Amino acid sequence: MTEQPQSNDSADNARPRLGQRIRRFFLSIDALVDTALWKTGSGFRRLFEGYDAFLRRFRAKGIWRGLAELSSEGLTLGVAGFVVVLAFAQPAFEATRYADWKTTDDFAVTFQDRFGQEIGRRGIVLNDSVPLEEIPDSLVKATLATEDRRFFFHFGIDAVGTFRAMVENARAGGVVQGGSSITQQLAKNLFLTNERSLSRKIKEAYLALWLEANLTKQEILKLYLDRAYMGGGVFGVTAAAEFYFNKNVRELTLAESAMLAGLYKAPGKYAPHINLPAARARANEVLTNMVQAELLTEGQVIGARRNPALAVDRSQDQLPEYFLDWALEEVKKLARRNPALARDRIVTVRTTLDPALQRQADLAVETILRENGKLRDAKEAALVSMIPDGAVVAMVGGRSYGESQFNRAVNALRQPGSSFKPFVYMTAFLNGYTPESIVPDRPIWIGNWSPKNYNRSYRGPVTLRTALTRSINTIPVRLSLDFGRDKIIETGYAMGLTHELENSISLPIGSSEVTAIDMASSYSTFANGGYAAPAYAILEVRNSDGKLLYRRERDESIEPKRVLPEEQVHMMNSILVNVVEAGTARRAQIDGVVAAGKTGTTNAYRDAWFVGYTGNFSTAVWVGNDDFTSTRRVTGGSLPAMTWQLYMAYAHNGIELAGMPGVDPESLPRLSRPASTNVAEKKTVFSQPRVLKRSTQGLLLGIGRDLRRLIEQESAEAETGSGTETTDFAAAQ
Repeated sequence: MTEQPQSNDSADNARPRLGQRIRRFFLSIDALVDTALWKTGSGFRRLFEGYDAFLRRFRAKGIWRGLAELSSEGLTLGVAGFVVVLAFAQPAFEATRYADWKTTDDFAVTFQDRFGQEIGRRGIVLNDSVPLEEIPDSLVKATLATEDRRFFFHFGIDAVGTFRAMVENARAGGVVQGGSSITQQLAKNLFLTNERSLSRKIKEAYLALWLEANLTKQEILKLYLDRAYMGGGVFGVTAAAEFYFNKNVRELTLAESAMLAGLYKAPGKYAPHINLPAARARANEVLTNMVQAELLTEGQVIGARRNPALAVDRSQDQLPEYFLDWALEEVKKLARRNPALARDRIVTVRTTLDPALQRQADLAVETILRENGKLRDAKEAALVSMIPDGAVVAMVGGRSYGESQFNRAVNALRQPGSSFKPFVYMTAFLNGYTPESIVPDRPIWIGNWSPKNYNRSYRGPVTLRTALTRSINTIPVRLSLDFGRDKIIETGYAMGLTHELENSISLPIGSSEVTAIDMASSYSTFANGGYAAPAYAILEVRNSDGKLLYRRERDESIEPKRVLPEEQVHMMNSILVNVVEAGTARRAQIDGVVAAGKTGTTNAYRDAWFVGYTGNFSTAVWVGNDDFTSTRRVTGGSLPAMTWQLYMAYAHNGIELAGMPGVDPESLPRLSRPASTNVAEKKTVFSQPRVLKRSTQGLLLGIGRDLRRLIEQESAEAETGSGTETTDFAAAQ
């Protein structure tokens, strides 16, 4: 009975001993951590003191200390700048991820117009025509002496040459020398555009370093000679030798080599078929460069100076250069989804282009800009014309392809201004409004922003018909608050806009950027009664043996896709016809033709548009400046409408006029009068009809189908021996 309490006391004594052991364990862990931290800190302190003592031996004094401080700061800032610039260059390196980046343009394409006549060639077949060793030594030396004398000594960026060019430019008070190496120029040709910006130069520099790391100097030089634009729509010295001299590049003389090397700087300015005296003067500069670079002596070049090259006369050739560039891109897109085309790299492509309409489009743009451009401070224009199903028949990407290969019709993103408003009004019609719906034209504020009308006045309650005809700005903004800007964006995409539309408060009055080709495609939806009309250029493709690889009517689903209800399209057409008849686009009227469209003018008169259509064609015209500077009050109803009218009047001469969906010509007072048929009374001189009547087209297409069937049948019989054998073989199978 007395032993039990002793047992309890022992248990009570054991518990404190266990707690003490746990506390001692954690105290030991804490001591271990503290000791480790102290020893680590002491070690770092000793290392720093040793490092500091070591550096004291090199302590600079006086001016040397200042230089050391500057060098240190410069190195720090340089590393930071390198990291920032590298971040900017990252998008450019995306293009180098593709294994076939050297052959992205290796199609050799012969393009034909819609009638089957050759209109030009595009594409480069790399490394299988003329090896670098067989290109004349005179051409290689002329290229190096003119473009990059230190090519074989730098690492892609010629710092010495760049500094020398900066000094010469500063001395001359302008740009007289370029600082880009051949590698930098190749990087631009392979991966970038001709955009003049700091970001492009950064990307170009990094890509030049990447090229130097991945290719030999000989490979870089060969690619440059193959890819450089040489004017006249040709790329590479091989094609240029044939185009300008009707010669194989192996046969070039020194004088001819010097003339070709002179084209790198400005092919449009020095192309011999455009300005032979300027080309010869430039060639003489190239010869001087070769002497200064000590690649030739003055005695060796004197013969070329006395007997300059004589180029083939191609002054009458007018190639649709911008259209061909775009069509080549369309061929590449087609090849990505057509295995047969991807295997055949030498092809003949029949396109949608109408050569007569193309000539008239070029003439209309140049005529209006030559007569009015200087006075109105407008230097550039673009035009895209298509039939209502999206087939592009004419394209003008700028005034001079030689001076700028940038295609303003396809690649330039510009604000459309009021020419965007039909997308807003169509959305309104889809949400219950009608042309006779009344909406108040009065000041409206969204935050701190308030749209102003062109004439700075307000009309009070107006119908949507009047609002669109008079291009009132407050109405589309007020409408967007009703049904939302998201629905406007949906309508734009459905009709054919492809570039991302920014959902901003100013979207309804055209602040989001678009392209001319998208605008022409979208307005085609009105012209054809509400069906999608994506722009296309290719009708059929054949390989070098004549085998059919692609035919649009066979290989594409060309069943019209309705994107807008017919009733709402009729509403829109009735209004946009009124814009031409009595609104802001009266300069676009065509005698005897029902035309519709919408003008557009952006802030500070930077962009002016007229996008119009008939039952036969949809055409978009933009006028402005590449550097986004303002014009002198050019509106959509002035130069763009005048250009559109000059082109479209020609396009409709002598053709079967298609009706405008939902519009009765007899209801239009101007068109109810008989149109003049006396060609002599018109200012514009027309030639033969540009588009065949539908009955004639149907007859010719039927003949073409019959001929194709016969040819295909004969080809099949030739392969098998006879038609009977083919049948028997099929039966046996």
